[in-house]
Amino acid sequence: MAPGTEQGPVLIGLTGQYCAGKNYVATLLEARGIPVLDVDKLGHLALEQEKTAITGRFGTGILTADGRIDRKALGSLVFGKPQDLADLEAIVHPRANQLTEAWILQHRDKKAVAINAALLHRSVVFPQLRCIILVQAGLVTRLIRAKKRDKLPLFALLKRFKSQHQFTAQYFQGNADTYIVKNRGVLGICARWHRHQLERRIDAILQWEGIGR
Repeated sequence: MAPGTEQGPVLIGLTGQYCAGKNYVATLLEARGIPVLDVDKLGHLALEQEKTAITGRFGTGILTADGRIDRKALGSLVFGKPQDLADLEAIVHPRANQLTEAWILQHRDKKAVAINAALLHRSVVFPQLRCIILVQAGLVTRLIRAKKRDKLPLFALLKRFKSQHQFTAQYFQGNADTYIVKNRGVLGICARWHRHQLERRIDAILQWEGIGR
């Protein structure tokens, strides 16, 4: 299927720093009629569909009481263990790629769709992206968001920030146009103005790419 033709939609990549607020940007795209695939949620589905293979490799200790994959337990098991992580990815990624392609096919009548993924460069559709929206926010803002959302120790959060930093450069090395979007997450009297500026930025990107309203 050729993206951006009568046979398929233009593909937009949406990614960003850890807790930079890319999911909020996803809601702005959806409000503009662009379906957004949440690859994190799709990954959860892929885990369940590959449960037999995963428990065969990592044991049944990673299951919850109701027989589902305990993602936190599995993540803790493979974190910092390159071979275990590679084994897990070899099981899950092919399934996730199949689900991604099926989702795009379901939306082939749309002018554009967006792929929302923390590790966008690993997606099967990465080479086909027309443009990439890279969401950024300040370190303090991201730390506050991460602490509130994930409730992890500061050291663990900083380790996640560092591990993700190495991927950013890859988004400027391909053929896709890459746009940086700042989601500062300000509060109080400036919040409405900031949201307005963020929406204007998204609208401008879509217009530049020929997929605006």
